[in-house]
Amino acid sequence: MGLIIFILLGAFIGWLASRLLGRDSGLVMSIVIGIVGSFLGSYVSRFFTGSDGSFLAFDWSGLFWSLIGAVILVAILNALTGRRHQAAS
Repeated sequence: MGLIIFILLGAFIGWLASRLLGRDSGLVMSIVIGIVGSFLGSYVSRFFTGSDGSFLAFDWSGLFWSLIGAVILVAILNALTGRRHQAAS
């Protein structure tokens, strides 16, 4: 059951980060962005807070740092692929 929750939260975090930066990602890519973003967010959290707290903790701060990591990852993907944010019409 924990793995299913992890995948669903990864999909949501990845989708949200993609929406925030104007990237159109499918379901599988959203899951990958969310999961990789959570690992990246954990390292970013350690860098800024100096805390060596629980890795990938399931709490509000863990979700926040996962989103931060996913946004960083999407920004890198956008820079590498040359995608630009398009305003919705």
